[in-house]
Amino acid sequence: MSGNIQLLNDTLAGARAEGRAALIAYLPAGFPTVDGGIEAIKAAFDGGADVVEVGLPHSDPVLDGPVIQTADDIALRGGLKIKDVMRTVRETHAATGKPVLVMTYWNPIDRYGIERFTAELAEAGGAGCILPDLPVQESATWREHAEKHGLATVFVVAPSSKDERLATITAAGSGFVYAASLMGVTGTRESVGNQAQDLVRRTKATTDLPVCVGLGVSDAKQAKEVASFADGVIVGSAFVKRLLDAEDEASGLKAVRELAGELAAGVRGNA
Repeated sequence: MSGNIQLLNDTLAGARAEGRAALIAYLPAGFPTVDGGIEAIKAAFDGGADVVEVGLPHSDPVLDGPVIQTADDIALRGGLKIKDVMRTVRETHAATGKPVLVMTYWNPIDRYGIERFTAELAEAGGAGCILPDLPVQESATWREHAEKHGLATVFVVAPSSKDERLATITAAGSGFVYAASLMGVTGTRESVGNQAQDLVRRTKATTDLPVCVGLGVSDAKQAKEVASFADGVIVGSAFVKRLLDAEDEASGLKAVRELAGELAAGVRGNA
């Protein structure tokens, strides 16, 4: 069973052909429940997301801010297992036909087994993995298995990355490059800032892969700003916050759908 890297590539190329950036939503598996998380991802797609990253909650997140940490804690206390993450990928991809990736720290994969994880993710219809803490120089075994199973390997670059380092990272990656717009953890911010634009420019000088920007985007205006220079706009904390703030599941799903619609308009320059 081959994974869906080609679907991811085609989706990003399709957005570019329309003269816009892609909208990539992030939502953690198992939050507020496994079933609720699946419905939230469907709602994000319904609202206009092109791609969804499914977070694999981890007890020691180095990149995630307090909003996503809160959601991860709820998921972990609910007993979330990797099989539930795979089910989330399977059901959301089957329901929508759209690309679904997993964003995870390395430790859970290492413990689970690389071959087992990649084979199961491909079987579930996954498009690939975003691996924020896997050093490129230690990634050969992962990349071998991911490529064998038709999965993208998305690495994260940061404003602190030197040009030579950017070239090394982008040469090893596939699918797209995740450009962290600023130093620090995830979360909504008033401004995405100039660091992101400079990082995208420097990254694009090293690769033909799409460069997608995350960390800090929370509304249509910011999405429009980032879409003016990036191939994709990644939004996570703003979606999670809508679910955390909701009175019940139905209103949470409605809020996710509405935010996706607003951001989808933003990446099309309509904010």
